[in-house]
Amino acid sequence: MKVIITEKPSVARDIAHVLKIDKKQKGYIEGRGCAITWAFGHLVTLLDPGEYDPALKKWRLDSLPFVPHEFKLKLINNRGVAEQFETIKKLCQEADEIICATDAGREGELIFRYILALSECEDKAIRRLWLSSLTPEAIKEAFKNLKDGHDYDPLYQAARCRSESDWIVGLNATRYFTVRHGRLASGDDRVLWSIGRVQTPVLAMIVQRDDEIAKFRPQPFWELATKYRDVTFKYIGARFEQPEKSQQLLDQIIGNPLNITKVFGKQKKEQPPQLFDLTTLQREINKSHGLSAIDTLTATQNLYESKLVTYPRTDSRYLSADMKPRIPKILQQLEPLRTKQIQPLDLSNLPFNKRIIDDKKVTDHHAVIPTGVIPRSLDHNEQIVYDTITTQFIAAFYPVCIKKITTVEGESNEVKFQTKGTQILEDGWTVLFPKKKKKKTEEGVNEEQVLPNFKKGESGEHEPFIREGKTKPPKCFTENSLLGAMEAAGKRVDDDALREALKERGIGTPATRAAIIETLLRRNYIRREKKQIRATDMGQCLIALIHDPLLKSPEMTGEWEEKLKQIERKEADPSDFMKNIVAYTQGLIENSSSSKLNTTQLGDCPLCGKKIIKGKMAYGCSGWKEGCTFILKFEYKGLKLTLNQIQVLLQMRVLPYPVHIDGQLRLLLLSTQNDLIDIELPNADQQKNNKAD
Repeated sequence: MKVIITEKPSVARDIAHVLKIDKKQKGYIEGRGCAITWAFGHLVTLLDPGEYDPALKKWRLDSLPFVPHEFKLKLINNRGVAEQFETIKKLCQEADEIICATDAGREGELIFRYILALSECEDKAIRRLWLSSLTPEAIKEAFKNLKDGHDYDPLYQAARCRSESDWIVGLNATRYFTVRHGRLASGDDRVLWSIGRVQTPVLAMIVQRDDEIAKFRPQPFWELATKYRDVTFKYIGARFEQPEKSQQLLDQIIGNPLNITKVFGKQKKEQPPQLFDLTTLQREINKSHGLSAIDTLTATQNLYESKLVTYPRTDSRYLSADMKPRIPKILQQLEPLRTKQIQPLDLSNLPFNKRIIDDKKVTDHHAVIPTGVIPRSLDHNEQIVYDTITTQFIAAFYPVCIKKITTVEGESNEVKFQTKGTQILEDGWTVLFPKKKKKKTEEGVNEEQVLPNFKKGESGEHEPFIREGKTKPPKCFTENSLLGAMEAAGKRVDDDALREALKERGIGTPATRAAIIETLLRRNYIRREKKQIRATDMGQCLIALIHDPLLKSPEMTGEWEEKLKQIERKEADPSDFMKNIVAYTQGLIENSSSSKLNTTQLGDCPLCGKKIIKGKMAYGCSGWKEGCTFILKFEYKGLKLTLNQIQVLLQMRVLPYPVHIDGQLRLLLLSTQNDLIDIELPNADQQKNNKAD
């Protein structure tokens, strides 16, 4: 008997329908010598420390770090899991061959192998079904190309390393910081500080950005510009830091005409957009429609399970060469839905270039594209996601957009000016996308403007003026920009080619990034403010408590992710990876334990970094003569701060033990924006959520 294990009941039903297996039993479907059964996502997880040793149920510093000699498995404690697992186990033990039909990726492989291990069926013959979509044609094709299950051993090893490394770092760091910094004034209750190998660097990025914004002090500047024939020309030189210099040039040109000295243009080709991977899809939909990453993933997963799009959890924006024959058929099937958009395409001669087809850039799965199945009924989010994927797919085969960029230079009494304008010569792929309102740039010059017909040598009156402005702080993270930063391991990257090169080192994977953001939200470490993502006081407090820079490092987390991908490709040894994780965790505990307060100095100013000095009424920055405004008063809301508390706040940014303020236990955080913040301790429900995670 062959046993097929899927990740969800719905996938089992789809496969059963294609294979014409229809005898329903409790927990499986059988027929034709097969039994198709299913998990509910993860059924199996790693044991807790107290299940290895009852003494470890009590959280103590002297028991850290704890690393099991050998990791062991147990069932997840959810309703119906034990009963379904017993069904799977019985079927597997009776099977001659077991086929893995879980999601075709790292976590899907882990789900299957953990079930296999806990069922004590690891010695059974296994084969792998690799599905990129759930259409009947794709399922039939995948069954024709079943692989030896052990071909995917490296994928399982990478998945297992991810699971065990997250357990080691997360558990030990969470216990350490909770025991050391979460104690209350009395009793055994503690503030639970939840740390994660991946989530903590993401939180650190958000806190750092918020700090940059809080510390930012706008600097004034002055710019010289002039208006001629209703077009704004900008002074070619740099903006001025002093108004007098801009005024001198203004005085120089008042009363003098503007002479057009040069008019030149060049054509620019804008290539059609590339197909979506999951992260770029989430970013685009967050930017254009405001949907969260998790909502986009949920909608895309629903579309996948409804056979409308291909597998969503992909990090590739390309198709493989063997898909070429299928693409015209998909477009043909979509034509009733998108008649006007598809009719201009020559389906017999589509432009399959390297931006669309590239086998080297297709890893586990190709880009997310529609399957050609026409949707019947979609909810709001699913409709947005489906329309976005379909439009992008069609646009990839459209001609380039050709623009003419015209630059006009002028001069008035030896003061030089310039303006630019853009004219669309051929719309190309841009006809598929609604035109956005043109925005003026910071300098007041709109490069998308269509210019009048300027001629070299013409001259006339103009209206010069000075525009005063201020430098702007960095922008708060949105879900769009945060996903981009996670993909590029914390680096601010706008260039698509460079971001593609950094994908190997991204924080998390396309499949997990949305869940990481949601975990931080659920733990009350970050919050959404409309489209912005900001750190909460609790989130700032946690990052202030962590002194080990590697635990907060996006680069380090990115290096780990790169190693996991190397393990998948048999380019790295899993045991070496785990040895490094264990050594890192040991160092984290030792270094955090040995970090001591410098009692010989007060600390550094959080605004400018200069030394803090004591004044008559408060502590302040020694750089006050240079304009630094930081002050820390001796007393806060009736609490007289001791010298030790001042040193701790200035050096650690947070008082790592609660204090009584207004009769309540509060945590004190030193903020660059608000001097001191007292933080409400998490309530019982929040503590339960953190502990459950």
